[in-house]
Amino acid sequence: MKQVMSFTDSVPDSEYTGLLGLMPASMRNFALLARFDRPAGWWLLFWPCLFGLGLAGGLASHWHIALWLWLGAIAMRGAGCVYNDILDRDLDAQVERTASRPLASGAVTLRAAWIWLILLCLVGLYVLLQLRVEAQLVALGSLLLVAAYPLMKRITWWPQAWLGLVFSWGALVGWMAVRGEAAPAMYWLYAGTAFWVIGYDTIYAMQDREDDAMVGIKSSALRLGGNVRIGVILFYSLAIAGWSMAIWQIRPQGQALVALLPLALHLVWQAIKFREDGANALMLFRANRIAGLLGTLAFFIVGASA
Repeated sequence: MKQVMSFTDSVPDSEYTGLLGLMPASMRNFALLARFDRPAGWWLLFWPCLFGLGLAGGLASHWHIALWLWLGAIAMRGAGCVYNDILDRDLDAQVERTASRPLASGAVTLRAAWIWLILLCLVGLYVLLQLRVEAQLVALGSLLLVAAYPLMKRITWWPQAWLGLVFSWGALVGWMAVRGEAAPAMYWLYAGTAFWVIGYDTIYAMQDREDDAMVGIKSSALRLGGNVRIGVILFYSLAIAGWSMAIWQIRPQGQALVALLPLALHLVWQAIKFREDGANALMLFRANRIAGLLGTLAFFIVGASA
């Protein structure tokens, strides 16, 4: 029998309010399958797009592209979640935090999930067609990475590194949407953003360490053992280094790097607050929405003044 998740069934990082709570039961499970109840994910996919637009100096002039990329981030993050749940439906049923997901619980059929996935991809395709050709080609280059990501937790201790490659791709797309050609700053921006993703997703993985270990899912949080804080500090430090190099390519002046200071302090705060037992992992993970905003402001300031 199909079930509909209730407020009490929703996972801890679910924001089961607003329009989602008002949806008919027949639609609600599809919204949950695409994680529309957990906006942190699509914000974290969207911020790198703004990083690229901002550093390339086009965030203001290409505001309409930013809106399209926002829609694309919601649709493609949703599509990625549906695809991930299709592949992981048996594993999800064995993990307490994911057992209530629509596919794992039987609330949505496998056939319906595939149809929903196709519809979300069609939205992503429409967004893709709004971009210049160079940006379209770069965006398409991420498809293999996206398709392989759900398998990484089975074959490597570092699926978070793979997610870093995937979730940072928007920085390349945003840059190309403005400039139309690659540059060293774009690559440094991508590298810095990838390390940021590895850092915050390692924090997120702390929530599932016990269940992951039992069912054989690998993660950086497990691989690092008692050195997770050190790992997060390293990843965030590399992120700041990469972003600093990106800014230096645009404005080789010391004062330009000051734009990164609020973001750097925010990441330092995360490292200080981090608890090795994972008790505040969700709170710190969500805080990266603020980190993304601070990064967007930094790259916008530098790009606009170059």
